[in-house]
Amino acid sequence: MALHHAASGEIVNIRPLGKELQQSISVTLVKTDQLQVFRYILLKGEEFAEHKVRGEITIQCLEGVVEHISPGRKQVLHAGEFVYLAGDDLHALKGIEDASVLVTIVSNRN
Repeated sequence: MALHHAASGEIVNIRPLGKELQQSISVTLVKTDQLQVFRYILLKGEEFAEHKVRGEITIQCLEGVVEHISPGRKQVLHAGEFVYLAGDDLHALKGIEDASVLVTIVSNRN
């Protein structure tokens, strides 16, 4: 079965999951040639290993607390905060509390 991705003009719920957070899975909400938006679930103690992406990225904490790790820097993101990363910036995430983040990647693939 193909995963549903939002169509142009479709409203997508990104509200905090609350009590459903621990049973939820990460999902891609939008995927086009130049844009990808996904909700990533990161439970307390889990890590999203260091990696880099070609495109520019924003990581917005929707709920909980995550640690954003990049070379020489550690930052804590709380609900309602986001961080911008230029393309090819190394980064990793770690769940400080159960959390969900909204990740947006914009690429110039032509």
